[in-house]
Amino acid sequence: MKSDRSLNYGRKLIQASASGIRQAQQSGVEGHSASTVWIDSARDSLLLAAACACATLLPSSLARRHKRFGRAITFGAVGSALGFCAAFAWNTRKLTSSMAHSAYREVQKVRDEHWLEVHPIDYA
Repeated sequence: MKSDRSLNYGRKLIQASASGIRQAQQSGVEGHSASTVWIDSARDSLLLAAACACATLLPSSLARRHKRFGRAITFGAVGSALGFCAAFAWNTRKLTSSMAHSAYREVQKVRDEHWLEVHPIDYA
């Protein structure tokens, strides 16, 4: 019995967080939809990704060791990925924050309802 209630409570929490995220995505940020923000952020992040790839290619290409081509490609790919992820996270921080806050509010509603079910208030 108790595990069924816990399982249902867990499902309600997950559904509430997903609902909060969907609400934030639909409302968007500053009048822009979530998909527009993500596309623009990805496009803008490519510049930093290219700069990081070049910055990590340079030292490995100057080294006078064997296998420097493979190492240069590896460092370039890692630098590019890190640069893209950092820039994308920075560019989408408002949308991500909005989504997190909305999910938190919805989860808090479910938690409050659950607390009142477990601890009913008797005003009599």
